[in-house]
Amino acid sequence: MSESQTTEQPHFLSSRMHSLREGFVHPPFDYETELLEAIRLGDEGKAMDTMRKINEKEGAVLASYPLRSKKNALIASCTLFTRAIIRGGVDPETAFQLSDSLILQIEKFGDVDRLRQFEYEMLVQFIAVVKREKEVMTYSHIINLSIYYIREHIFQELTLHAIASHVGVNPSYLSSRFKLETGASLTFFINERKIEESKHFLIYTNHSVSEIAFLFKFCSQSYYTQLFKKITGVTPRQFRQN
Repeated sequence: MSESQTTEQPHFLSSRMHSLREGFVHPPFDYETELLEAIRLGDEGKAMDTMRKINEKEGAVLASYPLRSKKNALIASCTLFTRAIIRGGVDPETAFQLSDSLILQIEKFGDVDRLRQFEYEMLVQFIAVVKREKEVMTYSHIINLSIYYIREHIFQELTLHAIASHVGVNPSYLSSRFKLETGASLTFFINERKIEESKHFLIYTNHSVSEIAFLFKFCSQSYYTQLFKKITGVTPRQFRQN
C-alpha cells in the first residue's frame, strides 16, 4: 500500500465513523437516478418533486464552512445535470456553456439560503434547455437549422436574408415555410426568443433595462419594453421586481 493510500484511508474511515455516529446517510441513489432521468426527459414537475425529496434529507458536508459546502454541492449537481441534458439530446457545447455560467453565479452568492433557492432556479434552467431542444426536433431539417442559427446568434442582428443564406434557401421560401411549420412568423419567433433569453439577465444580473435592450440589439429601450409587455404581459421592470 502506498503512502498516499495509508493517509487517505484513515481519513475516510474517520469520516465514515463520524457519519454513522451522527446518523447521516446520503439520500437513496434511486432519488438521484430519478432526478437525472426527469431532467433528461425535460419533466420539470417530476424533477422538482424529486429534488424536494432529496433536500428533505440532511446534505453531505463537503467543506469546513457551510457556505463553501453548499457551493461544492451545487457545483457537483451542476456537473450531473449537464451530463443529463447532453443525454437528453442537448448539444454538448450548449450544455457546458450553461454549466460554466451557473457555476460562476454559484460562486458569487454569499448566503446559504440564497444558494438553496438557486438550486431550484438552476434546475429550471437546465430543463428549459431540454424543452427547447425537443421543440426543435419536431420540425423539418431546414427549420431546425434556422432555429439553431437563431439560438447561436441571439445577441446579433438577425435577418431573414442572413438566416436563409445560412440554411441555403430562398428568403421568401424560408419565410412561408417557417410560418407554416411553427405557426409564427420568423420575426416574431426571433423577438420571442430574444425576450425569453433576456429574462435571465433581468433576474440574475444588475444590468439596466437599456443595457439589456442594447445587448439583444433592439433598436431602443422603449421598443424592447413594448415588445416585452406584448409577449409576457408585463414590462421588464415589473418582471424584475416580481
